Amino acid sequence: MSVSLARAHGAPCPTAVLDGRDFPEDEPALLRALTDLRTDLCGQGAGDVLKNAIVRPSRHPLFDLDYRFVQSLPQSHDSFDLRGSCGHSILAAVEAAARTGMIQPLVPGCRVRVNVLNNGDNVVCETEETSDGGTRFTAHFLCSPPLKLPELLMTGEPVTHVPFEGRTVPVSMVSMGNPYAFVDASDLGVTGPEALFADDPRLFTAMTRLRIAVCESQGWDTFGAFPKIAALLPQESGGLFVRAVSVPSWHPTVALTGAICLGAAAGIAGSVPWSLAGRAAQDPDALLPVRTPGGSVRVAARSTRGPDGVRRLAWVSVAEKQVEYQGLLPRPRTAPRLATAASRPSVLATSDHTSEETPWVPLTA
Repeated sequence: MSVSLARAHGAPCPTAVLDGRDFPEDEPALLRALTDLRTDLCGQGAGDVLKNAIVRPSRHPLFDLDYRFVQSLPQSHDSFDLRGSCGHSILAAVEAAARTGMIQPLVPGCRVRVNVLNNGDNVVCETEETSDGGTRFTAHFLCSPPLKLPELLMTGEPVTHVPFEGRTVPVSMVSMGNPYAFVDASDLGVTGPEALFADDPRLFTAMTRLRIAVCESQGWDTFGAFPKIAALLPQESGGLFVRAVSVPSWHPTVALTGAICLGAAAGIAGSVPWSLAGRAAQDPDALLPVRTPGGSVRVAARSTRGPDGVRRLAWVSVAEKQVEYQGLLPRPRTAPRLATAASRPSVLATSDHTSEETPWVPLTA
């Protein structure tokens, strides 16, 4: 069984990239194999690796890789969340797949098309620059067909007022790349970017509790990693300061899917990101500057207005994402085992809409 490690700059931990041809496709058996793998990784001192990317050459003729993301949860070795994806892990998977010969070697300008089985995303990973130790990418999340921007709102409205500790807090719940709850950090008592980026356990606890309140207000399961939550403040020159919670701590930057979701949300009139982004939200095609505790990124989103007057999202891109390849791990000491009904891992399952036959959008979209 092949297990590679790769890490995208800004990710909270490396990704274990697994050759899907070595793993069972039946979900309970797959999760049992991942439980054994996580136990073995912890025994090798790699217990901080909480992201798993299962890849194989795509069965779809218009993709290069089929990709499934599994988030390991820190509660126990057999706790997982399969409901979302991870953009940083997609890039890590492409890097490892090229290094191990699953796909052709990466060269500047080449594009690897990834079929995300968790949620049907179409992602193109475009190589900017390569080196002996890693690769710099631009990640393009494509919409086929283009999506009406209001359809990204998980509650159908730009802002939902969530009951929270005796008051209500305006939250925008948006799903693009991954589901996110965006909140104005000033509504949590944050006075500026220094306070937002400080290692404040009170703010972390407040955001964690607010995420739970968001789930409870909508009748969603509070267990797991999704929806994620991020607090925002405006930049004076336009753009956003962002602080996000990951598993099980602060995100050092912001998830790639979080940047993608934020870029889409900033184009939705009335949403929290739109209200705070300033000039960046006035031009639908303007770059959105996003500053995090660990650095800055710029997000590009392309939308068009349909004959009904509604704007439709065609793609969102984030450039200059560096990935380092950390090599193959020693072969696990324990072979994958099949799960029995009495020993299935604790897991949040994938959506019923998951499909391996995802429609593809042309690169010219």
